[in-house]
Amino acid sequence: MPSTVVHVALAGLVGTALLGDEFDARAIAVVMAATACIDLDVFLGWYFIGTHRAAFHTLLLPLTAAAVVYYDTRMSEQSRIRTRWGPYGSRVAWSTIAAVTLAGIGPDLTFNGVNLLYPLHDQFYAFDGELYYSTDGGIVQTFVDLEESARGTTQETQFYTGVDPEPGSTGADAGGDGGSPERIFPVVANGDQLIVVVAGVVTVAARLFERRA
Repeated sequence: MPSTVVHVALAGLVGTALLGDEFDARAIAVVMAATACIDLDVFLGWYFIGTHRAAFHTLLLPLTAAAVVYYDTRMSEQSRIRTRWGPYGSRVAWSTIAAVTLAGIGPDLTFNGVNLLYPLHDQFYAFDGELYYSTDGGIVQTFVDLEESARGTTQETQFYTGVDPEPGSTGADAGGDGGSPERIFPVVANGDQLIVVVAGVVTVAARLFERRA
């Protein structure tokens, strides 16, 4: 599965593209940190089985944030964000929401799946298909098929992580033989993820260097 490193690297690319002239070290740090926080729901799995990739991976989180930011910056008579941070704050807020959605939730949605509308609708979905053009069948996509993409509820679907190597049980994991279970913390799982990480690091570093120069 995509590691937090991959999520943060992709968030760096999204943030660098969307922040525009408002790009600086603080802005990109906010974007990348917020995206990393999406994976913190792994700790909730210690107490509530199945909440990893559900509690913070729900699309209701960025949708709610987008509604709040839109109301504050577009409809409110006196925007709190613009009053305190000006256009800079608005750009950072929208860039962060985009990064959380595209870099935080998106990669997991296409790899094993996330609980898209938790807690309103408890069902994991994995949109891990393909899109191609066939001379016989025309344009074919297998990403979005709600029946085929369904993976089960929080009680039926748990994900192994280094933080929670035995996600089917609550509390600290002691291992089946009384010892500590092996904990594996992935960084990159394949060449595609490595390219994303390298591209994210190089892009953010180059923009930071450009700003300082």
